[in-house]
Amino acid sequence: MPHFTYSCPLRWADMDANGHMNNAVYSVYLEDTRFHMFAELVPEDPTERLSSNFVVSEQALKFRSPLVYREAPVTVHAWVEEVRGVSFTLRCEIKDDANVYVEARTVLVGYDSNAGRPRRFSEHEKDVLTSYAA
Repeated sequence: MPHFTYSCPLRWADMDANGHMNNAVYSVYLEDTRFHMFAELVPEDPTERLSSNFVVSEQALKFRSPLVYREAPVTVHAWVEEVRGVSFTLRCEIKDDANVYVEARTVLVGYDSNAGRPRRFSEHEKDVLTSYAA
């Protein structure tokens, strides 16, 4: 299965009062991963960018182990589980050599912000998405 791997830095400010990374920051780590994974799909022209967005439709996280701040980054493994006409499902694991901290399932929808509605994926987008599919 083709995975995308992102080395995700941790920030000391992301730690909560319990001494581990705050649950809310995992969504930011997943967003950073998607940004790097699909950077080639972001058009250079700002107007074109608005017509070819992706928005999160659903996201579910399973917290497996607390992650304590450290200077070493965690690894995010990401892969596309399913591609449909206007949506795809992305699976991610935030982990290191010893632990899986979070398992995530995110549904993203192609979205045209200019028109204010979902849109179908282009052939190029489908090719990139399926290149990470199981």
